[in-house]
Amino acid sequence: MKKLLTVILFLLGFQTFAQNVLVNKVEVLGDRIIVHYELDDSNPNHEYQIGLYASKDNFAAPLAKVTGDVGTEVKPGATKQIEWNMRQEYGGYKGRLTLEVRGRVFVPVVKLQNFDLGKSYKRGKTYKINWKPGNSNAINIELYKGDERVSGDVNQANNGGYTLVVPAHAHTGKDYRIKISDSKNSDDVVYSGLFKVTPKIPLLVKLLPIAVVGGVVAALSGGGSKGGDGGTVITDTNKIELPGLPK
Repeated sequence: MKKLLTVILFLLGFQTFAQNVLVNKVEVLGDRIIVHYELDDSNPNHEYQIGLYASKDNFAAPLAKVTGDVGTEVKPGATKQIEWNMRQEYGGYKGRLTLEVRGRVFVPVVKLQNFDLGKSYKRGKTYKINWKPGNSNAINIELYKGDERVSGDVNQANNGGYTLVVPAHAHTGKDYRIKISDSKNSDDVVYSGLFKVTPKIPLLVKLLPIAVVGGVVAALSGGGSKGGDGGTVITDTNKIELPGLPK
């Protein structure tokens, strides 16, 4: 393994094509490669979309097994880093490899506002969601559970508001999220954080009437006269009061 890492260090090269990106240092730690870079911009409020690319596929698509200051909404700064797990992405790849860090100013199609991830969203209910539009293109708004699409609407007006309907048939779970995408650019996608969907009527409330009925049965069983076999005989149900239930 040490020999393989030495070869990688010797052959690894970097080119930076994004105007404001400067690679400072590269570390190889086991299967992980860490790229330290600067993202220089005179406007600190700008957000960038940053990707790490490799020569193995001729820089066609960004590497997937990456974490850190990569992806969308990356702020400018001098101490940025991307961590890439080469073995997870390429297995036991050997050979020459060149990496590129690419970046561009990122203006999302929408920016969600005040979406409460700590709230429980109930099946069969509707909820208002709001956002700040990034452009005037029509958008697709979809509800996902994990990687499975549950429902959604396409070609909606990017006007800052939408009524989300949580379908009554949706399964409960904590892995729901909203996906909003630009109808003219499938790469421009915004996801909400994960949130929870619960039943419209809590399970405890559904079970409560059964418990009351059980209590009535118990009261009836204990309030009648004893039959010859030790059982309870109710002689006149019209005169028995059932506490807590409508007459």
